[in-house]
Amino acid sequence: MQLPKLNFKEDFVFDIKRDKDTFFIYDMVRKSWLVLTPEEWVRQHFVNYFTQVKKYAKSALILEKKLELNGTIKRIDLLITEKTAPKILVELKAPHITLTEQTFEQIARYNSVIGAEKIILSNGLQHIAARFENGNYHFENVEF
Repeated sequence: MQLPKLNFKEDFVFDIKRDKDTFFIYDMVRKSWLVLTPEEWVRQHFVNYFTQVKKYAKSALILEKKLELNGTIKRIDLLITEKTAPKILVELKAPHITLTEQTFEQIARYNSVIGAEKIILSNGLQHIAARFENGNYHFENVEF
């Protein structure tokens, strides 16, 4: 399986295994093997970034949590908490998905329920970050 090099300064080491034609990646937070999809490849980079580089405890990361929004069930990709308070909401896309205003609006809608201070939208190659202050999003330059 050919996996793209993502836009992170660090090179992370992943446990990957193959069973017949399917590849799996080990998720250290959920302590389980997950099918290695392009989006999961991006998610695991962020899991490693927040635990190894930013030094968040694994217990501060919430992955694929269900969320009710306008009467429908959605699923957030990654939420970083501090003392159980929502800190950073991360919406992840596969590397081939272009980040657009529509994808940014998706995470902003999710955050209207979550209430995180900061949101990050990423496809692993491009990263968009914004801080929520006084009812508005203020974009920030970020590098991972």
